[in-house]
Amino acid sequence: MSRHVHFIGIGGIGVSGIAQLALKHGDLVSGSDIKESAITSKLAAMGARVFIGHKAENITGADLVVYSSAIRPDNPERAKAERSGIPVMRRAEFLSELMSDKKVITITGAHGKTTTSSLAAKLLMDSGLNPTVAVGGILREDGDNAKFGESDYFVAEADESDGTFLCYRPAYSIITNIDYEHMDFYRTTENLLRSFYTFVNQTEKNGCVFYCFEDEPLKSIVKSSPVKAISFGYSPDADFSAQGIRLAQCRLRFTVLRKGLELGELDMALMGRHNVLNALAVVALGTELGLDFSKIQKALAGFKGVERRFQVKYEDADVFIVDDYAHHPTEICATIEAAKVCPRSRLVVVFQPHRYSRTKLLMDKFAGCFAKSDYLMVTDIYAADEEDTAGVSAMDIVDNVRHNSGTCADYVPKDEIVDRLKSQMQPGTMVLFLGAGDITKISDEFAETFKK
Repeated sequence: MSRHVHFIGIGGIGVSGIAQLALKHGDLVSGSDIKESAITSKLAAMGARVFIGHKAENITGADLVVYSSAIRPDNPERAKAERSGIPVMRRAEFLSELMSDKKVITITGAHGKTTTSSLAAKLLMDSGLNPTVAVGGILREDGDNAKFGESDYFVAEADESDGTFLCYRPAYSIITNIDYEHMDFYRTTENLLRSFYTFVNQTEKNGCVFYCFEDEPLKSIVKSSPVKAISFGYSPDADFSAQGIRLAQCRLRFTVLRKGLELGELDMALMGRHNVLNALAVVALGTELGLDFSKIQKALAGFKGVERRFQVKYEDADVFIVDDYAHHPTEICATIEAAKVCPRSRLVVVFQPHRYSRTKLLMDKFAGCFAKSDYLMVTDIYAADEEDTAGVSAMDIVDNVRHNSGTCADYVPKDEIVDRLKSQMQPGTMVLFLGAGDITKISDEFAETFKK
């Protein structure tokens, strides 16, 4: 029997995917968000009732209320549901419920999980395994972040940022890496590592964990667990490794080895050495599932990428404009490294810091991650759901970069970025927009000036 499920924050990338799955499952779906977007419009066209703005009356008739981690207890819809005795679930709990009778493949880790989960989804779809999919990005293949499949397989991106990845009991799990990230939630490194240890040990009997060989904390956790584990990495000592890595503009090529024996070459439309690891993880998964390497080759060769992951917005002989979600120093370093492979003489980076707490916590690490750029613009911090109480600003990053790396850097208000960029342009310039907030809109606006 169908039920009425209401999603608070339905326009978010994580919640929107499971709202789609609920619709395809036959549930009556409603939801709310603070603003209209392409995602909310799409959900409305699919049959969801979407409210703009959060109001208590929006949940009228709901049998269940689902909310994202960004929704606070005092949200009027969440508070009303709890007062009224309507069952309330976090996004991950609802997703776990959808998985209950499936063979679950989760992808988690501090960095790379959206690209890796999208690669895994592409592999299973192209191999005829018809999985259900819920990932944290829009796949360029079909412009979607969710798919309702008819098989037992369920591919899901598992968010470690708030500990909700512990809601899952996967049969297979890829863990890309562990980093000093989301410490506003974990508080201590010990808590962070303990959560990953718990997650590893929640793997189903006869299942398998795939982990990065070069990540020492992760390696230690996996080695201390009785769960079957398969490693991937740059080192030839990893179970799956790469040799002959070649990076060219918007292409990645390398030979895959399994325990030192060549399986063949991968040629993919991805940028950056870090994506070698993401691809190897999926090769390891596919091999464990019994797929021929030729099928894996073909599927990954056809991968078109994920929106906001080194997404080219405009390119001509003189200008190259790229938008990327990178906001943590580790991600920024990897993305700038990938950008430097492109045959452009000058790299201009536009960075929007994400959250006041994270900016304060990572301030020292921002100093060096922009060193390979020729010019850096830092705009105001994207608050997300935070209050401005950390005592940090974009100008602090600018000062830090100027004093510690020597990179030319300026603070630029968001509404002045396009004009400032125009004054900076010269033949051979690449402009790289970085950030997890709304900086993507500025990249579109800037690209549009060249398209016209």
